[in-house]
Amino acid sequence: MTSTIRIRLEKPQDYHAVEELTRKAFWGCMNQPTCDGEHLLVHKLRNLPSFVPELDFVAEVDGQLAGHIIYSIAGVITPDDREIEVLNFGPISVLPEYKRAGIGTALMRHSVLEAQKLGYRAIIFYGHPDYYPRFGFNRASSFGITSENGKSFDALMAMPLYDGALDGVSGRYIYDKVYDTDPQEVDEFDQTFPPKEPVVLPPIKLLTERLPENAKRAMNA
Repeated sequence: MTSTIRIRLEKPQDYHAVEELTRKAFWGCMNQPTCDGEHLLVHKLRNLPSFVPELDFVAEVDGQLAGHIIYSIAGVITPDDREIEVLNFGPISVLPEYKRAGIGTALMRHSVLEAQKLGYRAIIFYGHPDYYPRFGFNRASSFGITSENGKSFDALMAMPLYDGALDGVSGRYIYDKVYDTDPQEVDEFDQTFPPKEPVVLPPIKLLTERLPENAKRAMNA
């Protein structure tokens, strides 16, 4: 693909188009015949205190929306009950016709640089452990950071945004509960979009079944 990818901040007039983009990007993915609520998640996140508008980016190709990434505030609860603020991102969405065209990579690299400029400490999220290290992520367990219930997953990834940012930071990772979507609410929200046929899925893969929900979402980037 030779077209130029332009990254810019999302605008209010983009909101519905971005939700449609997100729905298309995740339709039939992660062993779901439709969309598993990622479009609803984007819709709701924008209205929450945890939303970071300075890191809410869209990607355009030839003037058309092709991708989107959204960030929110998360935290690490230390053994002495301090909460250390970090960033979480997701969903990151790319239209199917633009997959493998560098759009997800462009969104990641741009947003990470902007997060550094804004002075944030680190990014922690659930993502594919074989994909995201190319951007500088490592297993969160290497920093002494676990899931909220104290478990370690390879898919729980972390990246300090400046030297020593996670030195001495260990504990349980927490994120906004908006990520725990309600199936009925997802179905009701999806009715506001044009009808779309469910995808006939291949057999479910055991590895994907075992991943936390946020990790499954990250795998679609």
